[in-house]
Amino acid sequence: MDQIRVQLLINRMRELQRQSPDIEASAVVSIDGLIIASVLPENVSPDRVAAMSAAMLSLGEGFCRELARGSLEQVHIKGTEGYVILLSAGEKAVLTVLASSQSKLGLIFLELRRTAADLEQILFTGNL
Repeated sequence: MDQIRVQLLINRMRELQRQSPDIEASAVVSIDGLIIASVLPENVSPDRVAAMSAAMLSLGEGFCRELARGSLEQVHIKGTEGYVILLSAGEKAVLTVLASSQSKLGLIFLELRRTAADLEQILFTGNL
């Protein structure tokens, strides 16, 4: 991935965080578990986030397939300290987001769908 596209991805994720203050961090990850771009805190390993995202994506796809739920759209994990949300950003990438426990999920999901569409466009055309 060229540096211009990576910077466009980072810029879009930063814009997401400015628009939705409950979003604390984000990353774009390949379905193979490799980090493409991230806006993560220093204490969070991008490589670990990428690997865990790919594993969760694989499990979610397996559930959808085995239980005839159609194509996987998102994975939503709630912990006591907040949420982890994975959303498809095209066929080969996933947007992984960390959100605070006080998040209004309806608004978050709306912003995430818009952002994922923008990220997909950047990934595959190089433009926004």
